[in-house]
Amino acid sequence: MFFPCCVQCGTQDNPCRCKFVGPTLGFVGFAIAAIIEWPVGAVVYIFKHSKGRRIMGHPVNVVYPKVSSCIPF
Repeated sequence: MFFPCCVQCGTQDNPCRCKFVGPTLGFVGFAIAAIIEWPVGAVVYIFKHSKGRRIMGHPVNVVYPKVSSCIPF
């Protein structure tokens, strides 16, 4: 079984300057949101291009950064 893990080094959020839990949970949240939002965005894109792009970009622009930054380690 493959479990994705992400490591972000060089941050100022904690004393060891590495983050493991936040980016990993951010990636999992991104994947869950993308599974739901990308097909919806593709259908909306047919009728309204800009709205469809915004929906498909939501996991990258909003979900991942918020989840990743809320956990400091």
